[in-house]
Amino acid sequence: MGDEAVGGKAAAGMTRAVVSPMAYRSEHKPTWCPGCGDFGVLNAIYRTMADLQARPENFVIVSGIGCSSRLPEFVNAYGFHSVHGRLLPIATGIKLARPELEVLAVGGDGDGLAIGGNHFMHAARRNVDIAYVMMDNAVYGMTKGQPSPTSEMGMVTKASPYGVLERPINPAALAIAFGATFVARGYSGKPKDLEALMVSAISHKGFAFVHVVSPCVTFLDAFDYWQANTIEVEAHDPEDRSEAFRLSSITEKTRLGVFYQREEETLDEKYKGLRDRALIAGRLKVEDFIREYQ
Repeated sequence: MGDEAVGGKAAAGMTRAVVSPMAYRSEHKPTWCPGCGDFGVLNAIYRTMADLQARPENFVIVSGIGCSSRLPEFVNAYGFHSVHGRLLPIATGIKLARPELEVLAVGGDGDGLAIGGNHFMHAARRNVDIAYVMMDNAVYGMTKGQPSPTSEMGMVTKASPYGVLERPINPAALAIAFGATFVARGYSGKPKDLEALMVSAISHKGFAFVHVVSPCVTFLDAFDYWQANTIEVEAHDPEDRSEAFRLSSITEKTRLGVFYQREEETLDEKYKGLRDRALIAGRLKVEDFIREYQ
């Protein structure tokens, strides 16, 4: 690709053209239903990459399975469409193997909180230096409208004709409890605000989680509800974990914005330290290892 289509620094004495969001669109057109909330998320990602002047060859988007997980195909960057619920282990492996790459994980609420819930917990507590955007439509859209882990109690679907009986999961509060070092919530109907959250998340050093309310217009069209029932989070100390948990858990008017942020050593930094220690100590011979434990 020419310099006009990529970000990054130009060579000495040269001026690199500013990259527009359009440059990050791939040749594949999105296949979502018209009006899907995920269009807003995708456009926010284009603008975020332009804000960061990201180079496509240094940017990796990893997804799971579901409507939202089709997203990597629509972005001019490296993409990995992985196995159901397993996007975070793959994103972790990529970051540990190639720490210089920018790794963005994207997926849905079912993918990340049902079959992938255990991986969400461990990626957060390990503080892997990746950003994770969860597009939450509170329904399994790709399989025609079954309730998901974030579906409200009483919600009637084809698979729950008498209403959902279980309490819904709060993804943002869960991420704070798991130990994520950056936690925010956005709404696909407010793409400019979502763009700002994504820039902050990707720029954050550590595991950054952005919960995005992204309604499904086909099986649970809740745009009007969320338009009327979301407000900006109150000013607070973002390092106050208890206050962040409280604000992320308010239900009468769902808060949008950054709840929690603090800097901690990342997993890839810890592994680098471990590798450096091993190199200083010298290579371990198999014979020495066997002798030590005989």
